[in-house]
Amino acid sequence: MSLGDDTGRTRTRLPEAGGDPYGGARRNGRSSSRSLVTVVGVVVLLIAAIAFANRGGGDSDAEEGGDSPKAAATAPTGEKPVASGFAHDRQGAESAAANYSVVLGSDGMFKEGSRHSILEAIYTPDAAEKLRPAMDQAYSANFLSKLGLDASGNPPQGSTFVSRTIPVGTKVEQYDDNSARVAVWYMGLIGMSGEKSTDPVTTTWKTWTFELQWVDGDWKISADAQKDGPAPVPGDDRAASSEEISKAVEEYGGFTYAR
Repeated sequence: MSLGDDTGRTRTRLPEAGGDPYGGARRNGRSSSRSLVTVVGVVVLLIAAIAFANRGGGDSDAEEGGDSPKAAATAPTGEKPVASGFAHDRQGAESAAANYSVVLGSDGMFKEGSRHSILEAIYTPDAAEKLRPAMDQAYSANFLSKLGLDASGNPPQGSTFVSRTIPVGTKVEQYDDNSARVAVWYMGLIGMSGEKSTDPVTTTWKTWTFELQWVDGDWKISADAQKDGPAPVPGDDRAASSEEISKAVEEYGGFTYAR
């Protein structure tokens, strides 16, 4: 962050004219809020992709899911994200919430196979059953096309769809042996990296609150909701080109967040 010499107001560096991001594409005041999906008492805010799709444009490099959540962009290179086996205590609940925010914020949610595996792995059985059809409807072919993805969740050749969640901290709002409410403050990356992208990768700041239950020896989500912020003042960093972003996504595996 830097201050102007005369005004004292915060100055934010934007992409220079003729630079990439991406071909001068800007979001021009379009909302970054996400849409709520309510299913028989289970409230879920579909990750930033919902708002991103409504803004239009994009692409993804995610691998197709199998029987369990894949490592792909949400884990250190070559390792599977932590999604089970959390301690039966406050710290275990915090660890579960942080890890679940990472998995739910991954590009695996945009492919039916991996999305179903994620829901089954981290939600209670009742919540997963109720959410599955609503999620499938939300991630329709029409919705994916607005992101620039095909009906299977794949990006156009030469483009990389980016969706990651980076937890900054957690807070236990309620805890007992059978249930917990944990809030996760996080930064999200969402967008399409590619020369033809009209929606470059941007950051969002949210707080994701999870209602957890201790089920069959592990913490599982029974309900979750999100709200905007708190968001820091943007810095004075130069915006990267689409090539730089794509290379970074390929070279840097995301993290898991066990405490």
